[in-house]
Amino acid sequence: MADPKGFLNHEREIAKTRPVEERVKDWNEVYQPGSLLPIISKQASRCMDCGIPFCHNGCPLGNLIPEWNDYAYREDWTEASERLHATNNFPEFTGRLCPAPCEAACVLGINQPPVTIKNVEVSIIDKAWDNGDVTPQPPERLSGKTVAVIGSGPAGLAAAQQLTRAGHTVAVYERADRIGGLLRYGIPEFKMEKRHINRRIEQMRAEGTKFRTEVEIGRDLDAKKLRKRYDAVVIAAGSTTSRDLPVPGRELNGIHFAMEYLPLANKVQEGDLTVAPISAEGKHVVVIGGGDTGADCVGTAHRQGAASVTQLEIMGKPGEERNANQPWPTFPMLYKVTSAHEEGGERVYSVSTTHFEGDEDGNVQWLHLTEVEFKDGRPEPKPGTERKIPAQLVTLAMGFTGTDRENGLVEQFGLDLDERGNVARDADFATNVPGVYVAGDAGRGQSLIVWAIAEGRSAAKGVDRFLTGASALPAPIKPTDRALTV
Repeated sequence: MADPKGFLNHEREIAKTRPVEERVKDWNEVYQPGSLLPIISKQASRCMDCGIPFCHNGCPLGNLIPEWNDYAYREDWTEASERLHATNNFPEFTGRLCPAPCEAACVLGINQPPVTIKNVEVSIIDKAWDNGDVTPQPPERLSGKTVAVIGSGPAGLAAAQQLTRAGHTVAVYERADRIGGLLRYGIPEFKMEKRHINRRIEQMRAEGTKFRTEVEIGRDLDAKKLRKRYDAVVIAAGSTTSRDLPVPGRELNGIHFAMEYLPLANKVQEGDLTVAPISAEGKHVVVIGGGDTGADCVGTAHRQGAASVTQLEIMGKPGEERNANQPWPTFPMLYKVTSAHEEGGERVYSVSTTHFEGDEDGNVQWLHLTEVEFKDGRPEPKPGTERKIPAQLVTLAMGFTGTDRENGLVEQFGLDLDERGNVARDADFATNVPGVYVAGDAGRGQSLIVWAIAEGRSAAKGVDRFLTGASALPAPIKPTDRALTV
């Protein structure tokens, strides 16, 4: 453990963000550079000798949180990095993007603000990169076996790195023009600068992983041919079918899925475009969906110079404290103010869109909504609450309903799907097709980045065992494991 009295002597303190008026003018990460290191040793010292660290249960990766908290407290960054990487291939991703279910499960959090686990994690990995502690780990010998990984999001990259280090020759296929999946084009630059992805890709290349961009399995390359070419295949194509909103006026110009809108803004930051073809500049923007993707749309619209931004959520406004039916150590549904919300805009809860209204040229101009109340678990409109709000750009950020069925991958492989439209798999993450495995959202459904990495690591063990008869790779979760909730 760290300081036995740390949680008594120090209050919780988190990373400082840059002033709103400064950060909305650029696309850099919102946090003040260097603001964590002066405070992180004290914050790590708040990790207590709790006997049973429930943070392990909150995190599907099984991160050794008390151990690396102790090393961070002692400023032994090399050992802290070693313990961090023992369970997590990409802590710089999770340290920036994960909503931190580990903190919700922190024992200190029963009656005090929990340890800033996420901030400690990102401090350790950033220091490790600065100190040169993150180096390629190529295998000592090659197995002679080949593996194709379809998708380069966190699940695909984790599976690829694990299998490469196990000695297999791995090629990652990505349909976009750059590696990273939704990390690259779905996460705005202000949440995670893409240099973090780039240097991990270089590490993986040095270890022996091959990357093939602009190749969509099912369209550009038949899945059956891919299966014949490799000894095993890992499908990590994500859950990329966006949930639609089939109401009158949906066909109007200016209504887009979030994953049509966000990638274009990222392509501007990559230098591919001068101006995003879908831009919020000067427009009244409405974001439908109250989750993290919706917040990403809000922050992006601010930076593009929107006239106004309104975010709609069908559910009621969450409380700021745990409800009695969401006790520790479960992950509670709390009112959360992200950096994007700090920057402005309005959030409206308990409303549902009834229809869109456009101008004579077919461009959306108004969104009509009504307040709702839930009866028997279903939202019912409240009479007399109908109104309309200006909407010249609408983004649909209501989640995803399953893996892509239109590109032919599922049919060409002949994959079975479960009742939720995800690729079915057994206890080893194997599909019904011999030698074909599935990891991440393609098999689990829409989930968190920590679950994606855990799935990639676990599926890698199944593949390794299939190829060699045994495996020493770790498998932190089973396909049936679920988040710690009520």
